Amino acid sequence: MNKQIFSARENYSRADVFLSEQLKGFTRSAVKKLFDGGYVTVNGKISKPSQSLAPCDIIEVTVPDAVEYTAKPEDIPVDIVYEDRDIAVVNKPQGMTVHMGNGNTEGTLVNALLYKLDSLSGINGVIRPGIVHRIDKDTSGLLVVAKNDAAHLSL
Repeated sequence: MNKQIFSARENYSRADVFLSEQLKGFTRSAVKKLFDGGYVTVNGKISKPSQSLAPCDIIEVTVPDAVEYTAKPEDIPVDIVYEDRDIAVVNKPQGMTVHMGNGNTEGTLVNALLYKLDSLSGINGVIRPGIVHRIDKDTSGLLVVAKNDAAHLSL
């Protein structure tokens, strides 16, 4: 875990806005998760994202260590509408996440593809093998999946 300490130099209407400016590489939604997890204190007390800050308030943030995920095959029904040696075209249903992330490690399209297909491209690593593009969880539609690196690069 990485602890960082900040001091507000002026009034801020929201602590999450302040931290979004201070923590490089963190989106506002990532900062909100730090608050939700109890990783942010203001003057020694657990804070909410909407807390206002005054000059000289001390803000402590404990950033938890990153968790390495590896996608695991899962026997999840998935509609493969086309497949050859290089690609597969999958009809992703509404409500299914394409790849893991943000605490979502199971039940993804990637988990299903690892179970159903004999190979997937490794270009996007162990979390997003074969994934060339994606659509939102609540959107259904066809996705092209690369079964090898040459197909992935071509796509």
